[in-house]
Amino acid sequence: MACIVPPPPLCQTEDMGSENLRRLAKQLQFYKPPKAADKVEENVELDINEEPCYVKMRERRAAVLICLFEGPEGELRVILTRRSMNLASHPGDVALPGGKMEEGDEDESATALREAMEEIGLDSSLVQVVAKLEIFLSQHLLTVVPVIGLVPRIEDFKPLLNTDEVDAIFDVPHPLDMFLKKENHRFEEREWRGWKYVVHHFDFESEQGEFLIWGLTASILIRAASVIYQQCPFFQAHLPDFQTLQKNLAYY
Repeated sequence: MACIVPPPPLCQTEDMGSENLRRLAKQLQFYKPPKAADKVEENVELDINEEPCYVKMRERRAAVLICLFEGPEGELRVILTRRSMNLASHPGDVALPGGKMEEGDEDESATALREAMEEIGLDSSLVQVVAKLEIFLSQHLLTVVPVIGLVPRIEDFKPLLNTDEVDAIFDVPHPLDMFLKKENHRFEEREWRGWKYVVHHFDFESEQGEFLIWGLTASILIRAASVIYQQCPFFQAHLPDFQTLQKNLAYY
């Protein structure tokens, strides 16, 4: 049975530790996701591999935790996982902690915190939730809400992996703004029902080997970095990514 995580307290910026995290918390607590996402969630084609399927998106929600902390030089870093090779979907992929909303979850923040506790042993008391991004669309008919949380005392986090779900936990050995830069970035073109779009890829190495961040996780981290640093990516693709494509089609 899944443990139930109580809803996080309102963001208290004085508990953030460093001045950089306090400043970021104040910035993000006033962030409001674009309202366009509200319309997209109502009725949109999602699965790029199957026939069209319209669903009520509120009935199929998920959340992921963008867990940020300061590196040794004060740079922002993000906690990532590698999905277990035993999982049926996306085995071995790099991901953010997260999963489907369950009945006991009060909101998306509670879902993200519960999943982070279940997957990597991250106690919710160490996390200050400061913002939610707009809804992202999964090819598995889920609306995914990224929840941004700050961990002022990363040294108190003692990872405990659920090996049924996660093979590894790590942070990218670069500041979060790597997801705005051309270095280590590439993309591939794909097609969905006659519409072309791009999938973002970021290659990097850590002490645990070589990793690839791509697809939904890459799109979420690009958006998070854009919001946090208040700038657009330095790379430009001549086609939209899957998220932008779906949002555009929702208005046709």
